[in-house]
Amino acid sequence: MLNDGGAAIHVTAPKLRRASGLIVHRAPLEEAEVGKRAGIAVTTPARTLVDLADVAPRRTLERAIDQAEYLRLDCTGLAPRHGRRGTGVLSSVLAVHRPGSTRTRSDLEELFIALCDEYQLQRPEVNVYVEGYECDFVWRDQRLIGETDGGAAHGTRRARERDPLRDGDLMIAGRRVWRLTYERLLTEPDSVAEQLIGLGITPAHPPAAPVARRRS
Repeated sequence: MLNDGGAAIHVTAPKLRRASGLIVHRAPLEEAEVGKRAGIAVTTPARTLVDLADVAPRRTLERAIDQAEYLRLDCTGLAPRHGRRGTGVLSSVLAVHRPGSTRTRSDLEELFIALCDEYQLQRPEVNVYVEGYECDFVWRDQRLIGETDGGAAHGTRRARERDPLRDGDLMIAGRRVWRLTYERLLTEPDSVAEQLIGLGITPAHPPAAPVARRRS
């Protein structure tokens, strides 16, 4: 069973044909692929990800794998299944995506990952620690740290005082710090991509599959 973040609840079952409020996917289930939570039968994390690959966009699958890693869920046995619709995308994700490496926590961070994919730029690590500071985006080879400045987190007086000190510590440690506002990400994507290339962020190899980017 999985919830796609909206009202729809997807259910995998060997025999169930239809049920009110549920989207039913008929498929065989091994006993080891089913557990119970609060008395409700649920598929294991690994089987849930296999099923998700059949119906969700690639980036949704990557985010689910990142979240499973963050929650330390047991995904033993996660592997493509022959004959499944999502076999290709799951194989590709498992081959190139490191679990937990792009776990975003805001729409702004997710939009930035989408921009990297759209312009086929090397993805950074997301929300990782460098020199004792948690950084939004990190390209280790280029020694570059990217910070997305949303109004809620960086618009306060405390943040305006803290951010230059933090940036200074990182630069003293030999890192470059690059900041990006929400408005610029939305309105000047070409310029943002060109600037990243100028900072040494090369095209991804192999390039990530394009992801639709929301605009406003």
